[in-house]
Order: sequence, then structure tokens, then C-alpha cells
Amino acid sequence: MNERLDAALKRYAQVCASIEDPDIVKNQNKYREVMKEYSFLSAVASKQKEIENLDLELEQTRTLISDEKDPQIKELAREELRELEEKRAKVADEQKTLLVPKDPLDEKNIIMEIRAGTGGEEAALFVADLYRMYSRFAETKGWKFEIMTINETELGGYKEIIFSINGDHVYENLRYESGAHRVQRVPETEASGRIHTSAVTVAVLPEMEETEIEIKQEDLRIDVMRAGGPGGQCVNTTDSAVRITHLPTGLVVIQQDEKSQVKNKAKALRVLRARLFELEESKKNAERSAERKSQVGKGDRSERIRTYNFPQNRLTDHRINLTLYKLDLIMQGVCGELFDALKLSAKNDL
Repeated sequence: MNERLDAALKRYAQVCASIEDPDIVKNQNKYREVMKEYSFLSAVASKQKEIENLDLELEQTRTLISDEKDPQIKELAREELRELEEKRAKVADEQKTLLVPKDPLDEKNIIMEIRAGTGGEEAALFVADLYRMYSRFAETKGWKFEIMTINETELGGYKEIIFSINGDHVYENLRYESGAHRVQRVPETEASGRIHTSAVTVAVLPEMEETEIEIKQEDLRIDVMRAGGPGGQCVNTTDSAVRITHLPTGLVVIQQDEKSQVKNKAKALRVLRARLFELEESKKNAERSAERKSQVGKGDRSERIRTYNFPQNRLTDHRINLTLYKLDLIMQGVCGELFDALKLSAKNDL
């Protein structure tokens, strides 16, 4: 960590000098890159200055304790010393978090897929609840989201919903949502008041650009068909629905929500690129699974990551042994504490 800090402070001095370079100021793209790096490095340098000031205060306080004869003043100094030590430890942890190497995927937009698992209609209703939770959280962050595919049930639940979220550091905040989510509650349709357990699966896929994931045209089979609604009802009379099959992997994506065949094809390709990237990452993760130390998890959809217990207003994340008795607030999109705990746990494992 000391090597990272020394390198960051050295680079900070270089960036500060380059900001004054007229050639860089004239080049807007280069200037934005430099300012982005400056913003990060100045935060590291600011923490370092704070640590140095605290070290000076600590030294002065220890000297006072050593030299002071008055027992009351000495006790006050000891109390101040404890507070200063706690503050320094906190600032040092904050600086350490800043210095953890950034994952290049953190700034990616995402495609999120939520599907009903065991539990029938109750699972489908919980898919809708989770979608609302994520969309409300996205609103608080100023992110934009777009529904790509939705398969509704008669009672207002979703068998499946696929949507994209665009904004700053979306993947960094939501990457640990991949996995199996278990819900325990009394369904609205349950007359006897018995608690039912059901499950849904969530996949969080970083959205990849065309230049990042190459898809060869000869590897695709594209079928067009008439879009259908619930119960086989036809939602339009044109062949606008698109099914794309990636022949080398067997991955199939169906898109029918748009009335335009061109738009459905474009959305289907976005989903296919994200799934192909996930498939490749899963292979890499499997190869290095024996070396992994992170307790947050691999993002495997079959891995049970969390339980939502509505009768007890309790949420438990099993990967980091975190329990919060504020499920009602979390389901309204107040998820910052949960997501921050997952990010911190992952960084501490690095």
C-alpha cells in the first residue's frame, strides 16, 4: 500500500503541473482526462495531508501526557489522544479505500435480468418488487433506466424483466446483486396467514460496446416473428419480434417490446453482447476459483446471496453476515447502506 501511496503522490505532483500546460488546456478531451485523474489524486493527497496533521497532533499530545504533572490535565490529554487515534485510523482506512485498484468495469452501465424461480405467482410478485426497489434507487442516483423485456402475470407480477441502467458507476454499485434472492412473507392470496418461501434470480451484466465484444454476422441466426402478449394474445400485426441465436454458444435472445423490428434487433444485440461477456467472465472465474479470496461471491445466479424476511422486517446478506432490520425502507430504494457494505467487504478482501 505504501508503494501505491508514493506513486499516487508523485503522479499528483505531475498532474498538478500538467494542468497549467497550455497545450493540454486547448485539447478538451485530454483536459477532461487530466481533470478526472486530478480529482482522484487530489482526494488521496488531501487524506495524506490530514494524516500528517493528525500525526503532528498525536506527537504533541503524547509529549503533553509525558511532561504534564497535573493529573486532571493528563487525563484530558489521554482522552484527546484516544479520539485522535480513532480519527487517524478512520482517515487511513478512507485513504486505503481510495488506493485500491479500480476495476475498469466499475464505470460500466448494466443490463439487469430478474426472473421468478420457485414460488409461482408469489415469486413473480417479488420480481416486480425488486424491480421497483432497483428503479427507485436508480432515481436517487440520477441514473436512467429502460425496460427491454417484460413478461407480466395476471396478478401484476413479472415472470421475467430485463432492463438497462445508465449512469455514473452503475456496475460498481450493483454488481454484487447477482445471485438467488429468497423471500419469506405471507402472500396476499394466502387466507390462512402462512409464511411462504419463494426465490428469484438476478443477473447483473456490464453493458459492452460493439468494439469490446465482436459478434460475427455468420455466427448469428436471426428469426423474425409476430410479437405475442400474455396468453398468446397478439400485441401487433407486424413481424417485429426478433429472436437471435448465437450459434457458437447456443445463447438465444428474444426481443419483442418495440414495434420496430430494427429497434428490437438493436436491443437484442445489446443483451447478447452482455451475456457473451458474462459467459467469458464465468469461464475465467472458474479457472481461478481456487485462488479467489472474496467473500462477496462470484456473481453466480445459483448462489443464494440474500433473504428478505417481511414478517420480521429483516434483510440478511449471507455473504458478509449483514442483517438490517429496515426491510421496508430498503424495498423503497433506500439501499445505500447495503450496497456500500458489499463494496467495502470486497475491497477489504483485495
